Parts: sequence; structure tokens; C-alpha cells
Amino acid sequence: MKNILIIGAGKSSSYVIKYLLEKSNEEKLHLTIGDVSIENATKLINNHKNAKAIIFDVFDKNQRENAIKNATIVVSMLPARFHIEVAKDCLKYGKNLVTASYVSPAMKALDKQVKAKELVFMNEIGVDPGLDHMSAMQVIDKIRNKGGKMLLFESFTGGLVAPESDTNLWNYKFTWNPRNVVLAGQGGAAMFIQEGTYKYIPYHKLFRRTEFLKINNQKFEAYANRDSLKYRETYGLKNIPTMYRGTIRRVGFSRAWNIFVQLGMTDDSYSIENSENMSYRDFVNLFLAYSPSDSVELKLRSYLKIDQDDVMWEKLLELDLFNPNKKIRIKNATPAKMLQKILEDSWTLQENDKDMIVMQHLFGYEKEGKKEQVESSLIVLGENQNYTAMSKTVGLPLAIATLKILNGEITKPGVQIPIAKEVYQPILKELKNHGIEFIEKKVPYLGYNPNHVIG
Repeated sequence: MKNILIIGAGKSSSYVIKYLLEKSNEEKLHLTIGDVSIENATKLINNHKNAKAIIFDVFDKNQRENAIKNATIVVSMLPARFHIEVAKDCLKYGKNLVTASYVSPAMKALDKQVKAKELVFMNEIGVDPGLDHMSAMQVIDKIRNKGGKMLLFESFTGGLVAPESDTNLWNYKFTWNPRNVVLAGQGGAAMFIQEGTYKYIPYHKLFRRTEFLKINNQKFEAYANRDSLKYRETYGLKNIPTMYRGTIRRVGFSRAWNIFVQLGMTDDSYSIENSENMSYRDFVNLFLAYSPSDSVELKLRSYLKIDQDDVMWEKLLELDLFNPNKKIRIKNATPAKMLQKILEDSWTLQENDKDMIVMQHLFGYEKEGKKEQVESSLIVLGENQNYTAMSKTVGLPLAIATLKILNGEITKPGVQIPIAKEVYQPILKELKNHGIEFIEKKVPYLGYNPNHVIG
């Protein structure tokens, strides 16, 4: 039996485990699922004979090394900052590694040693990053092979709630780590390139500069990712005039979210004294001027110029933000943590709620003097709270890649991401069998004359 060690049995692990267990008899696999909570791991295994759950603490060196030493391949579903400890042990004991996280500088620094041992350390093989790389490279390679020259690449992804489970005015529920949603866009200006001109959007303006998209006759908006230019060289698009990557939300979300940004509620850089005893109403009042006569509601509306009949106001009321009885109950919390606690009351997926992954790429190119554009779109719906579209689109690429590395179908050594044709082609092909398929269509070229001087 080939022993696959999966470290982490959180929200994104359900489909990794499900896929590999379904293949376990045919492929002679045995799964060891390690997690700090053995209950999560046990639940996902569901008494399958080809799997076992173990308590796994990434900081317990002996336990970690022992588990990795006994594995044939390691899948790390841990938070990104913990991968490096696992990676060093995989290097030490000669084990291949698969993660869905961005390649960190510490991980990249292992590349030479990984190649020397002829190991595969596959990263960024989830949904975003992951599916976005593979689906984009497939089209970019096709355009190049036909003699086209890339002029424009725009890419958008969002984890949303499915229409049938969309029950709030924000048209949003948490389908992933809520903390990442609250902190989205922070840490520097969003940067991209448009018609050869670099553009920057500071955080305090980010949610008021949105793009509109239409995908499968549904309307969405997108705000810019922090660094749209990160993959220019990786994708072979070094001199492309337009490159933009964004996060998808339903129309109206960004304008409302901007309220929290302008008030300072998304700040994670300082702690609030006595936060555990504060009510939701107290929290809102922290960011407003003192008044001996005006209510918190009146102060907020006046400060942000929100009319009482504005849907923005209805969205704030729906979150129960002004409730004097609900308590934060988190010690020394930052404003961002306090806001997250409030939002989790309203935006947590219920048992039978379904989520939705939406992705769209736009490829503008020139071929034989003519400008053309391809639109590639994907919508995936989840089944329920456990088997979500998010866990499916993260987990299945990860699981398929793991099996292909294990079976010697992916062999190129080094610390890498899935941009090579021999990696993305077979994975995308198999994903079609699981309902994960991009629909491509030609659309009018939407770029402008690269020689124009307005900009």
C-alpha cells in the first residue's frame, strides 16, 4: 500500500480525502489523516478501511518527523505559514510534497535541494491559486501555438453563496477563512497594468474602484487584487500591456464593505481594551465622535452620509450592529477580529446552504494583424456545508496532482506551481469528469489602441 499523509482535516480537506478514498482500492492507497482535532479527521474518514486518523501537532518535532518518514507522499492542508516545517522534513526523508498555498520565499529557497533529491514540491494547486493558473495557461499556450501575441489578460475569482442559499442583503456568506475576507486588500496598494500604464489603488479606495462582469447571465463586480503583476513572468507575459487580477463579489457588496474600511473596523494593527465586555453597539461607537445627544445610528448616518432609506443602511441593520445586548467576548481583540465575530453571526453557512465558486479569464491577443478576445468562465456549486464548492475546487486539483505524482505521471523535480502543460492538461481533463469545466467563447476585443496617449 502507498501511504498518503494528509496533514489537516479542515474545511478544504473533505474532497481531497473523498477522492483518494474512492481511488484507494484500485490504486492501493492507505490514507493517514493528521489533525489537532481527531474528531474532524475521523468524521471525514467515516470508518473507511483504507484510512486512519491520528492526532498531529506540527510543532511536535518527533511526531511530525515520524509521520512524514512513514509516508510515501505528503499533502499539507495546514495554514501556509506552517508548510515550511513539513517541507524541511519531506526534504530530509526524501518525500514528495503537495500544498494549495502560495510559494513562500522560504519554500522557494529549498528549490535547489529539492531538485538535487529529484523530489516534486507542488504548490498553488488549489482553486486560486491553482485552477486559475492551469486554466489560464491552457488558453495562453493555445493562443501562442496558433501564432497569437498576448495583449490583455484579466482574471477574476470569487467564493460566494449559491443563489438558492442567498438569504441576506449582502448576497454573501463565508465560504472560506473569515479572517482573510475581513483583511482582504490590506498590506499595500493594489497594482496592475492597463494599456502599458501602471495603476495603483490605495486600500482606502479599493472598494470604490470595481469592475463589472457578466458570467452565465449573472451580474457580478470585482475589486483589484493586491498584486496583479506577480505572475507576469511566470505566465510568460512579461511585456503584456494589460494585466489585472480581481476578486468577485455580487454587485453592491464592495460599496457597503467600504463603510467598514472608512470607519477603521478592518484594522488589525492594534488591540482594543476591554473588548470582551463590549457590545456590538459599543464597537460601532468606538469609531464615531462623541455626542451628548445623538444616537450611535444618527452619528454613523451623518458621518458617512447614508440616508435612512438607502439599502446600505438596511445592510448595516441586518447585521445587528447596533445591538446593546450582544457581546464581543474576545479579550484584547483588534477591530478586525471584533468585526469578524459580528459578521460570523450573519454570514456563516447553514447546514444545507450551498456555496458557489465563480471564475472568469479574459484573453486579448493579436493574430495576423487582427485583435481577438477569448472569455473563459467557470461556475461550480457546492452540495452542502461540508462538501462545498470551495473544498471541491481546492481539494480535487490537489488530490489528482497527488495521485499523478505518486504514480510517476508528474516527475519534473523542484519547488513549482502547475503551469507546465504536462501538469495542467491531465488534471484539467480529469476535473471535467467532476463537473469542473471552463466554458470558452470568442467575444469582441475590448482593449484599446496600445499606442494611444490618453490614460
